[in-house]
Amino acid sequence: MIMIPCGILTISDRAAAGAYDDLGGPAVREAVEGLGWSVVAEGLVPDDLEAIQAAVRSFIAQGCELVLTTGGTGIGPRDVTPEAVRGMMRVELPGFGEAMRMVSFASLPNAILSRSLAAVVDDALVITLPGKPSGAVECLRIVAAAVPHITSFLNRDGMIEEAPHDDTPPPDLTREPMELPASRATRLQAIARGDEGFILSMAYSTQRGYGRTHAFVGELRIGMVDVEMEVPELGFAICIGEIELTECETVNQFKGSRTEPPQFTRGYGLTFGQNERKSIAMSLVDRALRWKELGEDYTGAPAQDEEFVLMHADNVQATGFLEHIKLPHYVDFQSELELVRKLRAEVAASAMQEAAE
Repeated sequence: MIMIPCGILTISDRAAAGAYDDLGGPAVREAVEGLGWSVVAEGLVPDDLEAIQAAVRSFIAQGCELVLTTGGTGIGPRDVTPEAVRGMMRVELPGFGEAMRMVSFASLPNAILSRSLAAVVDDALVITLPGKPSGAVECLRIVAAAVPHITSFLNRDGMIEEAPHDDTPPPDLTREPMELPASRATRLQAIARGDEGFILSMAYSTQRGYGRTHAFVGELRIGMVDVEMEVPELGFAICIGEIELTECETVNQFKGSRTEPPQFTRGYGLTFGQNERKSIAMSLVDRALRWKELGEDYTGAPAQDEEFVLMHADNVQATGFLEHIKLPHYVDFQSELELVRKLRAEVAASAMQEAAE
């Protein structure tokens, strides 16, 4: 028996509002425990796309390899569970939904209206079950046999570098000066703020042999995120708006090193607005800069040079330095002029001496 860490998420406006008790979640929990799997996270959210996605992401961050949702798979105007999962997924597994509908249809003709599905989100399997407790348990029973194979396949033999969850607050580059060597969090901030053309050229160089990155785009997403502000007088954060972001994670071939086994490694990019090009480029540069922590050899490639990349990526600083050249520099120019005259006089004197000899 394979012990699978699971998360169970009930999706219902009325249950979330306390209008009635959640019956679906406990029913699914009982079925999960009957299969010998472990429940490590549970939740209850309304029929809201962003709330569903946030809960699923939270479960995966807590180590859930399987996330089971119950509710929101019908055709009502508030039934958005399938859309929420499709907005996060890496790949859909249509056989799960087809099997659940086919078997359920034999005893319940209305099952044909269900939009239940299964998909891979990050490295976890997400299955959306119906909201009716008996229907959720029946659908789970239908597909349960395939679940251990899928979850083991997603991280089979540890072929991809693990991305451990870390709640440590990252340094703030806008408040603290950058020091070298920089942490990965600091490097990512600097690259995200960097000039797109510079980052693009660095990324392109890694694909031409100047760095160790043979990359594939594992995930590329565009979406809106809330901007929150902590208000000390209130004691909690309030949302003051939202911004659009583009996120990219690349999977890179890695032949192994003295400290790490051969595996696929990760590069990460996050940019403002719809900017797939820069987010992909950023993920390639991020991976190139990780050579030391992965135990790779330094080949002298520009994209591997932390100081070169981070100190030349800021277009505001670069523009300011170059723009100042057009300002009058009378003292500097006068001293340079005197130096050139002196050098020319010395050369002339030397030539005359050589001619006299």
